[in-house]
Amino acid sequence: MPQFLREIEETIQQTVPADALVTNVELEASEVIIYTKNIGKFLHSDGLMSSLAKKLKKRVHVRSDKSQLMDPEQAEEKIREMVPEGTGVDRIDFNKANHMVYIQAKKVGLVIGKGGRTLKKITTTTGWYPKIWRVPVAPSPVVDGIRKTLLKNAEDRQKFLKKTAKEIYREEKKSVDWAKLTPLGGSREVGRSCFLLETPESKIMIDCGVNVASEGDRYPLLDSLDFSLDELSSVILSHAHLDHSGFIPYLFKYGYDGPVYATPPTRAVSVLLSLDYLDIAAKEGRDPPFGKKHIKKMITHMILHGYEEVTDIAPDARLTLYNAGHILGSSAAHLHLGKGDHNLLYTGDFNFGHTRLFDAMTKDYPRVESLVMESTYGGKNDIQPKRGKAEKQLISTIKRVTDRGGSVLVPVFAIGRAQEIMLVIERYARQNGWDLPVYLDGMTREANAIHTVYPEYLKSNVKKRILHNKSPFESDIFIDVDASERHKVAHEKSSVILSPSGMLTGGPSVDYFKNMCENEKNAIIFVGYQGKGSLGRKIQNLGNNGKSKKIPLRDNGRTRGYKVNMDIHTIEGFSGHADRRQLLGFYKKLNPKPNRVMTVHGDSRKCETLGRDISRKFHTSYVSPRNLDTIRLS
Repeated sequence: MPQFLREIEETIQQTVPADALVTNVELEASEVIIYTKNIGKFLHSDGLMSSLAKKLKKRVHVRSDKSQLMDPEQAEEKIREMVPEGTGVDRIDFNKANHMVYIQAKKVGLVIGKGGRTLKKITTTTGWYPKIWRVPVAPSPVVDGIRKTLLKNAEDRQKFLKKTAKEIYREEKKSVDWAKLTPLGGSREVGRSCFLLETPESKIMIDCGVNVASEGDRYPLLDSLDFSLDELSSVILSHAHLDHSGFIPYLFKYGYDGPVYATPPTRAVSVLLSLDYLDIAAKEGRDPPFGKKHIKKMITHMILHGYEEVTDIAPDARLTLYNAGHILGSSAAHLHLGKGDHNLLYTGDFNFGHTRLFDAMTKDYPRVESLVMESTYGGKNDIQPKRGKAEKQLISTIKRVTDRGGSVLVPVFAIGRAQEIMLVIERYARQNGWDLPVYLDGMTREANAIHTVYPEYLKSNVKKRILHNKSPFESDIFIDVDASERHKVAHEKSSVILSPSGMLTGGPSVDYFKNMCENEKNAIIFVGYQGKGSLGRKIQNLGNNGKSKKIPLRDNGRTRGYKVNMDIHTIEGFSGHADRRQLLGFYKKLNPKPNRVMTVHGDSRKCETLGRDISRKFHTSYVSPRNLDTIRLS
């Protein structure tokens, strides 16, 4: 890297005026950091930073030299004087390792000021470069914990970022003679998604999840690797669902020490779900494959990028994340290998239709030779109803059950499905004066708070409401419930309960089911995919023809048969996955078209069906690999 860094320093020296007083240049992962004794020269010079970024083809940040930093106690006093009233500044923390100050505020825009005026004033006055952290609408222990972990481990994180830069730029980019992709999980199955991309210079893992609904094939096939985990170059996380993220902390337990690339919301949500995974394992008496300390290490090793930000992640690989429309922060990963020798697009889980939370999956990319595409609903008959029809069916079912004095249990995935259902109910209640109580339990409360921290990843109308302190997730109809209140709520008449987990694989939804299932006035509504082997799938398969049948469940260490008298409904149309029409519609509109498509993340029949139909309709070669089938890309 020294030669590469010298070239960067020379470019900076040729571009930056001498009176800017540059004292040092460093690399943190793929970003260039310039330290200066005259930071105002950068902040107030039109076009200087953009000119540097264009010449260096890197993201460039400028920070004050250590000699220019005001004492933190004095700097905090100055910052509070400069920030306008009414911004809701919660706390101010100083990071001496990177010369930055973190300001937590409710109204981020007011802190930034018009054209960044307030931020520039803070920087030139105190020397500290400000980063604004949005305060969630409701308390969020996860967001707070992540921020405290980053501050506590600031020095170690700086060392990690510099080490990562050395790995990325250890040599000049060169042509990729070959590239191959091996599924380690998630091929011809839903769960434990994990793919290994290898080139002559790199070993890149894309996702590393667990199959929470399986008793057998729960984890990726990492024991098949012919190298140790410390040889991995990097990990890319498409989104936070456990079947994609749940095994990443394990990597850190057994030797991995590199970066995990993801969007900012994905970090928060993956931490939330990982901690919940540990809690459920403890309650079920299982030994989890990792601990909290490994989750903390994952936090400090995550490198975050927004959509469509290009970043180097290896000597021969460049990554860009694009919106996937699946859950908060979900992304498709575009990998540019070598000097454009091959371009791979990994969709992860995606949605290509209308939802109330997110825009549809991005369809335009620079280049795509190979496509790895999910096939969850790739079967011939996997057609979801139109969203409007599904919403009407949901409301009418809830009204019918509550009008007869029953209550409705809706098992939801705390991230995505819960918020979608909340938006549908809140909209109907707001327009029709409906005041039916809707109880929220488990992670749903925390997930709502995380959504309000990242409104820029939501649809514009939801974002606008959050920024104007009118978050739909804080409507008066929504009532938080804790564990001590569950029995009472479960036996209340005429209410709705939104509770994780969405497949009843654990969590409070199982407790509610036990308390509600024997009352024939009640109902359960499934609004999301029920994995094979999950309790949700077993109940769903009973249907209303299975009434009075017993489901064996563990209760206080013993197995008891619960008679299912409640109505059982499945309302299609709320899935975060693209259905068959959307999958084919995405491929039709995908620009440019790939040379080959690999269909994964679905059962064998659906992967094969989707791949074959895409091949026939669009004259593209396809493969539906099995786990451990290695495919040469170039």
